[in-house]
Amino acid sequence: MAVQPEGTPCWADAMFTDLEGAKRFYHDILGWTFGEERAEFGSYTQAYADGRAVAAVVPPMPGQEAPSQWCLYLASPDAEATAARIAEHGGTVLMEPMRLGGLGTMCMAREPSGAVFGVWQAGAQEGFEATAVPGAYCWAELLTREPERADAFLSAVFPYGSSQLQDDAVDFRVFDLGREPVLGRMRMTGEFPPEVPSHLNVYFAVGDCDAAVAKAGALGGVVRFGPTDSPFGRVAAISDPQGAHFSVIDITRTTGERPRATVVD
Repeated sequence: MAVQPEGTPCWADAMFTDLEGAKRFYHDILGWTFGEERAEFGSYTQAYADGRAVAAVVPPMPGQEAPSQWCLYLASPDAEATAARIAEHGGTVLMEPMRLGGLGTMCMAREPSGAVFGVWQAGAQEGFEATAVPGAYCWAELLTREPERADAFLSAVFPYGSSQLQDDAVDFRVFDLGREPVLGRMRMTGEFPPEVPSHLNVYFAVGDCDAAVAKAGALGGVVRFGPTDSPFGRVAAISDPQGAHFSVIDITRTTGERPRATVVD
């Protein structure tokens, strides 16, 4: 695969205290298989869907235990330059760009409304080997209570265009690269508990949303929303047994017309 354009979601990983438990859960829900643990990178372990790399799981480093959560990485041709723009436009660089051998360079950051994300400058590891097929990454949305700050930041740091959905029920913006949608932003309303911070919600494609939800519940996961039909697919939001939130979507099962969008810039 080719290196992705700047700002494209290109990888996802999550940290789990019970790494073997996470492997079992995602194997059963998404059909993942797993490669060898990379001891030189803290037992970082790639996940595969039909033999293609789609994500990774890793245990926490000693003293760095934290709630499990999925992290989305955005592509950059120059992680140092992206980190500088992040700081310039009100974000926080949590981990300065760090080269990982010949694989690439990563940094971690927080956008102004609080959501954490990663930046990845590809080397030998270019990112997702498959997307939008069962078991693979499909979409992501930034959920925030401060959309104006998040919107300004994203448009300043990455070369995004954007469109606002014309829907009275939800404040939703779509960011694009060359008019190709790559990321969503949704305003969090009172339906979200106040303790839920701004975050990036990662969607994985499944062949059967209802079956995935049933399996997740049986394995100790919590269904937060759905399954429900939408113009984009049948979707549900889940928390895994270790508390990491994600969504599943069957993009082959769509209902209704997609809302119109107005170009913002």
